[in-house]
Amino acid sequence: MTEPGEDSRKRKGQSKMDRIERMGRSTIQHGPQSNRVYLMRLDPTDAPDIVEELDALARKKGYTKIFAKTPADAARPFTQQGYVAEARIPRFYNGARNAMFLAKFLDPDRAEPENQPVLDRVLSLAKAKACGSGANRTPPAGLDVVACGSGDAHEMGALYKEVFPTYPFPIHDPDYLRETMRTHIDYFGVREDGRLVALASSEMDKTGANVEMTDFATLPSRRGRGLAAWLLRVMEDAMRERGMQTAYTIARAVSPGMNITFAKMRYAFGGTLVNNTNISGSIESMNVWHKPLADPEWRSA
Repeated sequence: MTEPGEDSRKRKGQSKMDRIERMGRSTIQHGPQSNRVYLMRLDPTDAPDIVEELDALARKKGYTKIFAKTPADAARPFTQQGYVAEARIPRFYNGARNAMFLAKFLDPDRAEPENQPVLDRVLSLAKAKACGSGANRTPPAGLDVVACGSGDAHEMGALYKEVFPTYPFPIHDPDYLRETMRTHIDYFGVREDGRLVALASSEMDKTGANVEMTDFATLPSRRGRGLAAWLLRVMEDAMRERGMQTAYTIARAVSPGMNITFAKMRYAFGGTLVNNTNISGSIESMNVWHKPLADPEWRSA
């Protein structure tokens, strides 16, 4: 699984979720579930004043973290106010402009993962697999990757509900899935004997030509067969055809499977977002991985 994100996630179905709102012309998400404010998209006209506005909102609501994704050349007002860089993605915007993931911790305890040895082991294991062969072009026998449509929404929502007890966005809601299909997300699934057994999505920033490979979910009984890697290869091919320049993911840092999958598929490690996202019932740290889709010779560093 990876954390979904981006400003165009719709408000429908979010009554029990953290809220997506405008702050000036920028887009934020905030709420008690992940106990944070997340600056999803920065409009340059809102800087530098938005830094103080984010801080005021977080203190008013009692949140313990502010998380901001910004162009690297727009990060200075944030770092001057105590933000630290947690991750970086080169050539994120239109294959040229770098991105930074910044954090400000309002509670020092949140800046310290309780499970750091586990996170270190998972990351070391993933990096050791970085020269792997990735996913085969030929799917496992009896399985098919399909592009999901509105008619699949109920089955998709049921699968997500089974896999994730909590999630930052209402992917359990068929109406939400249909709405995002219409705007900016392509969903892909694996079917076995007609039954949907795995899902993932490609969430596109069409203006910035980048895409988040996210919402990976496989039924427990179908895990260990490399379905996520197979889905990811199909998604990459589809996103190249759509003109996306850079792919990335925000993966659960405790998950060996997802981190190894992206490492094997030649994504580079960009950094760890500490105690960042409520998923599967608790706030977890997340790893950022990235890959330039336009460069077929890219190898993870």
